[in-house]
Amino acid sequence: MTLKHLNQTELARRWRISPRTLERWRWVGQGPVFLKLGGRVVYRLEDIEAYEAEQKQKTAR
Repeated sequence: MTLKHLNQTELARRWRISPRTLERWRWVGQGPVFLKLGGRVVYRLEDIEAYEAEQKQKTAR
């Protein structure tokens, strides 16, 4: 079993957003679950994929 973690820059690149957006989301309690390990913020791949699945929408709002 291999756990994969992405750091803020890697996740921002994956979603094509600014790393600062992820920082703001953490500050206001939005976005995917994250871990803080030794002062480093990382996101587990399974949490990222779960968050992406939650964002699926059938119609435009």
